[in-house]
Amino acid sequence: MDILPPILPFQRRLDELDAQMAAPSFYANARRATEVTREHQKLGQLIGEHRTYEKVGQELADAESLVKDASADPDLKELAAAEIPDLRRRRDELHQSILRAMIPPEPTDSRNTVMEIRAGTGGEEAALFAAELARVYQKFADKCGWKIEPMSSSLSERGGFREVSFLISGNDVYKQLKFESGVHRVQRIPATEANGRIHTSTVTVAVLPEAEEVDLQIDPQDLEITVQRASGPGGQGVNTTDSAVRIIHKPTGMIVFCADGRSQQKNKASAMAVLRSRLLKMKEDEERAKYAAQRKSQIGTGDRSERIRTYNFPQNRLTDHRIGLTLYNLPQVMEGEIAQIVAALQGVEFQEKLAALTGQTFVLKRAGNDRDDE
Repeated sequence: MDILPPILPFQRRLDELDAQMAAPSFYANARRATEVTREHQKLGQLIGEHRTYEKVGQELADAESLVKDASADPDLKELAAAEIPDLRRRRDELHQSILRAMIPPEPTDSRNTVMEIRAGTGGEEAALFAAELARVYQKFADKCGWKIEPMSSSLSERGGFREVSFLISGNDVYKQLKFESGVHRVQRIPATEANGRIHTSTVTVAVLPEAEEVDLQIDPQDLEITVQRASGPGGQGVNTTDSAVRIIHKPTGMIVFCADGRSQQKNKASAMAVLRSRLLKMKEDEERAKYAAQRKSQIGTGDRSERIRTYNFPQNRLTDHRIGLTLYNLPQVMEGEIAQIVAALQGVEFQEKLAALTGQTFVLKRAGNDRDDE
């Protein structure tokens, strides 16, 4: 039977939260009170499950001992033997549930998400695939019951996206989409190819946890904000007002441009939301880099320079290079059926965190043949 990590640190933390919640000024900060209450509830559930786990373990040990007792009543031994499979199942389920509860969640996992998709190498074909990839995530969001809010876009000549960004709101959005960051490679015969040759193009995806104003302070003096006429394919609201907003964050050189909204105020709010999210992601990446210097992540950094996935249309094959997952269901994937991929990536993340928690050696289990065709 696997041994659980000590429960004492979690009990101590629960006691600390009890003391905080008993303070007269506890509810003065509503946001902090909500966070503490949520953590208290989760820890209380963890402690309760651990007690049940110990009780079930003792019942299992008693039943196994009774079965081995030669002097025990045969009817009692038969009853004990019948209970053992169910007790083992309950113990194993509780063991897994407790381990998951002991792994601290990422602070941004529950955040809404800003997704930015840009055409990379491959010209018009890359722009077309960027549009298809945006559609994949929007369909997946629909299946999850999430809300999509367009932020900005730049169309290519054939209706693809040179770049597009949108906000996805809902439960645990960043937790499920954070591993989509990186370079997505597509191999197929483009519609523009007259000789039937397979081309390779790339699209970059950035997944940014939505930042709130309390996450970081942006000095207004560090911003250069300009407005200009929006431009786009027709429409009565295009080129009639100075509604497009361009923000430059001078310390980092980041540039954000938003023009999809019909008002300058809405575009400025969207641009600031994107800027905050990018800066928060940069801050998190710096922290991860310090950690990665000591221990390299098995899934990958999520950096946009890292190629993470290949979509090979002639072979109907998708390969995630980080975990060796290979699937032969590209039509379904392109209709937003990516739950299997998300679950596989989350599973590897869980095993890595579990190894860190228990001090075990983590060995990445390949989910399939990691093919890397040129």
